[in-house]
Amino acid sequence: MALVQGGLRRLALLAGGVQSLAAEAGRVGAYALRTFGTPPGLRGLVLESAWLAAHVALYPIGLASEKIHQHDVYRTDDLPPAQRSLVVGDIEAAGTPVLLVHGIMDNRSVFTVFRRALRRRGFGVVHAINYSLLTGDLRSAAHELRAHVERLRAETGADKVHIVGHSLGGMIARYYVQRLGGSESVDTLVTMGSPHAGSNMAYLMPTPLARQLRPGSDVLAELDEPAPGCTTRFVVVWSRMDEMVVPQRNARLSHPDLRIDELELRDVGHLALPVDSRTVHWVATVLARPIHDQHFRRRHRHITRVPDTLRAGASPAS
Repeated sequence: MALVQGGLRRLALLAGGVQSLAAEAGRVGAYALRTFGTPPGLRGLVLESAWLAAHVALYPIGLASEKIHQHDVYRTDDLPPAQRSLVVGDIEAAGTPVLLVHGIMDNRSVFTVFRRALRRRGFGVVHAINYSLLTGDLRSAAHELRAHVERLRAETGADKVHIVGHSLGGMIARYYVQRLGGSESVDTLVTMGSPHAGSNMAYLMPTPLARQLRPGSDVLAELDEPAPGCTTRFVVVWSRMDEMVVPQRNARLSHPDLRIDELELRDVGHLALPVDSRTVHWVATVLARPIHDQHFRRRHRHITRVPDTLRAGASPAS
């Protein structure tokens, strides 16, 4: 009798597990239908697919290292109107170097469109770096990033730089800024689709680096610790259609000691974030703001939402 009861309990547990799995699958299916079954969702899917194909073609080019190219931002006679406007409006903003850091299993080619857009808007030095595909520790990568920043500052003579990080690149840069004293050298850190609270997708990759990107990891716990002396401005771009940061709301950044500006999108995939026109325009606008007094402003969170791209509540990110 006891054996029969034990078997029934196991069957009940199994049935409950199957029911939960089915419910979750139904939830994911409904989300996918709500997301991709709308014109904005289909646009996002097409953009993600198109950029994936283009990025695969550009990937070999991005494997080579890039030299630092300086432009004379103090002369405006040979600049187009958009660049001339930034240089005349705020020569310090135009002259602050921008360092681009790619994501996991990627290279600097992911910033092909983004880098060109910043240069066309008047930013004098926009430099993309590669780090090893075999990187197995976020902390070590942050130490390497510190060396890149110091080299960029030395070669350009700049006191501070901006960093733009896509996916893992944003997390590496955040660790450098918060835990390695990088706020003294980094004026603004932009993250695009970075899993600030971890991603459940990291459970699919059995590597030490992936374990650091899981919710509740020791690295993420370090980043949640107080950072009262951090003066860097954080600019966070995240999308409710991000297929790599799950749940999508984990790409948001919340920390009581940090000054955060946030752009919320609803119809852009993970890979397409750096090529989305709204992302490019918003980030370029933020980086072009006067930076002289920003460290004396009170800490705050400012959220910019792109309106009416998908129906509210369409994503588990909400």
